[in-house]
Amino acid sequence: MNAALKSLSPAPTLDPDKLALLVRLTHGLAPADLYWVAAYSAAAAAAAGGAAPAGLVAMGEPAANATERLTIVYGSQTGNSRRVAEQLEARAEAAGLPVRLLRAGAYPLRELAQERLLSVVISSQGDGDPPDDAIGFVEFIAGKRAPKLPQLKFAVLGLGDSSYPKYCAVSQALDARLAELGGQRLAELGEADVDFEAAAASWSAAAVAAARETLAVPATAPRQGAALHAVRTVATHSREQPFAAAVLENQRIVSRDSERDVRHVELSLEGSGLRYEAGDAVGVWPRNPPVLVEQWLAALRLDGAAEVEHGGKRLPLARWLGEQREITRLTRPLVAAQAAATRHAGLQRLLEPEQRAEFAALLESHQPIDLLREFPAAWDATELVATLRPLTPRLYSIASSPKAVGPEEVHLTVAVVEYAAHGSVHYGAASSFLANAGDEATVPVFIEPNERFRLPADGSRDVIMIGPGTGIAPFRAFVQEREAMAASGRNWLFFGNRYFARDFLYQVEWQDALRRGNLSRLDLAFSRDGVARSESPHKDARGVARDSHKVYVQQRLRENGRELYAWLREGAHLYVCGDSAHMARDVHEALLEIVATHGDLSADDARAWLADLLQQGRYARDVY
Repeated sequence: MNAALKSLSPAPTLDPDKLALLVRLTHGLAPADLYWVAAYSAAAAAAAGGAAPAGLVAMGEPAANATERLTIVYGSQTGNSRRVAEQLEARAEAAGLPVRLLRAGAYPLRELAQERLLSVVISSQGDGDPPDDAIGFVEFIAGKRAPKLPQLKFAVLGLGDSSYPKYCAVSQALDARLAELGGQRLAELGEADVDFEAAAASWSAAAVAAARETLAVPATAPRQGAALHAVRTVATHSREQPFAAAVLENQRIVSRDSERDVRHVELSLEGSGLRYEAGDAVGVWPRNPPVLVEQWLAALRLDGAAEVEHGGKRLPLARWLGEQREITRLTRPLVAAQAAATRHAGLQRLLEPEQRAEFAALLESHQPIDLLREFPAAWDATELVATLRPLTPRLYSIASSPKAVGPEEVHLTVAVVEYAAHGSVHYGAASSFLANAGDEATVPVFIEPNERFRLPADGSRDVIMIGPGTGIAPFRAFVQEREAMAASGRNWLFFGNRYFARDFLYQVEWQDALRRGNLSRLDLAFSRDGVARSESPHKDARGVARDSHKVYVQQRLRENGRELYAWLREGAHLYVCGDSAHMARDVHEALLEIVATHGDLSADDARAWLADLLQQGRYARDVY
């Protein structure tokens, strides 16, 4: 049962069947949606003469015309667009506007034809793709079924990374399409780069001012006409105010001779007030490796002790580089600044639009330190700090269920980035920081909810999980959760890595779960040694199939395509976690083939079938 329902006092008077139905109806809803449900219920109770529940405050009657409001829709992969949308909602409410906030995946598309005011905050992923939860929303607006929108006034804000060729491509396409359908721009298209806060705030202010003018709401108007709202409780710790989590355990979980270092890290949330669910992520605010900071100072011949003032803050340059600035990820602004400083023709040519492939290859193969060494230039310390992007948190899928380990403990699976290239060792910011976090260390963290990646509320549903490498993390949490809930549905896990003997993450746990029946089936692929295993209660757990070629999880999916498709036809939920650049795309292609082959569908129909699964919330991806 939902923990929030359990905590109600006095105990609910609903009979068990109705209570179970309520849990199913509310499972997976965003906080804003849950508050609306609570407010709607309270209003209904008041109309019937009942007392208002504690914790709810009436803020006036609902607007007479539901279209006389601002609707905010967000599509977010990592949580940034959601945060911006929530800030936009708060700004609009403070201005006296009736407002509703919805995830793109939860937006009722049939209502688009009646919308009068619409703001969309959406990110672009990878090769100009929408966030998974927004695919249906974007495709509907782009498609033939989209209605004409002469009554609509809209504003679109895109979040992206200017280092990539299709920067803010999704928001650009949405803005153009809404105008093509007859809508009028409430505000000009906004585009926000990785350091999005200032641009997003400026755009939000303009959008709210235009919406207030459209609805003829006076600037000093008291808040009226809004729906009933719950009094929200805000966690003490957040992205802006992270919690210093003590390290409980930091253990290597690959063999000594493994080419990679993968860690199982356990952190204490005791006293933080932070809560999480299986499927959520932990945000880690890293510190850059001290050895890399020294390399920067040496390459640029700058004094780390020199004081630098920027943005109202004054720190030694070494602290700026170690704690405040991004120095492990190469970006277009830094390449452009280095090209301008060196006047190097080859570097300047890489920035031209027709050199997109070459520029992408540079970003993938080089870190900033390589650029500084290969194309030396004189930098002023103040100019350097101003040019570099702010350091951003890294998100790690949570590898534990609070029902299994307790709510005040959280586990992570961390692949440590450390490799040799261009004559020196390269490091990842957060992974190196976590790898070196000893028993006495603390790690600044926050919880990043992921409503898109939740187990089905109905425990009798089957679950298929695909997680190569550290993508296995959330599925460790899922299996723990399903065991704690005594879920009756079957659990099928696909896992892949390089070597069976070196890189089988959590091997003992999976074998134990198979023995106890908490894992129904485990199919494995190990690409570098040509070994693949399939273990299930009806197979020989010691059987090893040896192949002369590399084996990946997508091949295991195809080999088991008939049964996998049968599970999906019977209502199973499908989850994928891991690398977005290659694995997730290859797995999706394999799934399309499986659906087309075993469902006897055309390629277009198979694509539509999987898209429908995604729209239903039965196909969820946590990719990075």
